[in-house]
Amino acid sequence: MNFEITVLLLAAAVQSGTPILYATLGEILTEKSGVLNLGVEGVMILGALVGFLASKVTGSPLAGLLAAGAVGCVAAAVHGLVCLVFQGNQVVSGLALTILGTGVANYIGTGYVGQLAPGFAPYPMPVLSQLPVVGTIFFNHDPLVYLSYFIPVVLFLFFSRTHHGLNIRAVGENPAAASAAGLNVAVYRWFGIIGGGFFMGLGGAYLSLAYTHLWTTNLTAGRGWIAVALVIFAFWKPGRAVFGAYLFGGIMALQLRLQASGTQLPSSILLMLPYALTIVVLVLSSWKKGTSDEPAALGVNVEPAD
Repeated sequence: MNFEITVLLLAAAVQSGTPILYATLGEILTEKSGVLNLGVEGVMILGALVGFLASKVTGSPLAGLLAAGAVGCVAAAVHGLVCLVFQGNQVVSGLALTILGTGVANYIGTGYVGQLAPGFAPYPMPVLSQLPVVGTIFFNHDPLVYLSYFIPVVLFLFFSRTHHGLNIRAVGENPAAASAAGLNVAVYRWFGIIGGGFFMGLGGAYLSLAYTHLWTTNLTAGRGWIAVALVIFAFWKPGRAVFGAYLFGGIMALQLRLQASGTQLPSSILLMLPYALTIVVLVLSSWKKGTSDEPAALGVNVEPAD
């Protein structure tokens, strides 16, 4: 593999990793509040479908993006209703959300398979795109990729430097102590759930509006599950999520290029590469106990205040 091909592969890794990054950041925000949402896959595919349909109807990819974010909020709110209001099991609720979202999206989207919609085109950044190597890898993409460069920084500053971000972390660590200090635990958890759902919806919209510009059945192809695993790999830190998302994006881009090059490896082996890496990452992350920022109260329901 020569240098030019390597640079192009790294650029493809950034593009392929962007939807995973959006979803991972959304799950980090949700889990920082103490709520586990395993419905990322379902939220993403609903965002992909609604974003596609809104863009197709209005002719505006921006309208599609906002619609995808909105449906992500609504879908996540269903999870919040089950877990925060009815005190349902968070794992079961998340799995049900994935099954529901995937089924609804594939059913409604059946008539649109293969159809195109207006999307976000690549926009080489002036000056920056002309830089050797770095310009090709990072600054020759669509606007949603550029936006994804800033969100991890914003989330890091939010969690570490702002009053509300620190409160969310407190709620995720010890909701009883946070409540005793006067914090409304339910409000902060609702914020984490709905805010996280917004980013998950954007991740889905990226697939239909920037990555493919079309709709097809099972468009997310397990990326939501990869995002859930990446949260653990990233130790709940937005900065590490960037590296993890691009790593998985690179594996996805590599397996596509290996298939296109006519490799002798069976296609089933190539398709399993990202998911095999997911298992490896989870195993390696389990050896790093004591170095993560996992919220102590993650997955623990809190009785609503009287």
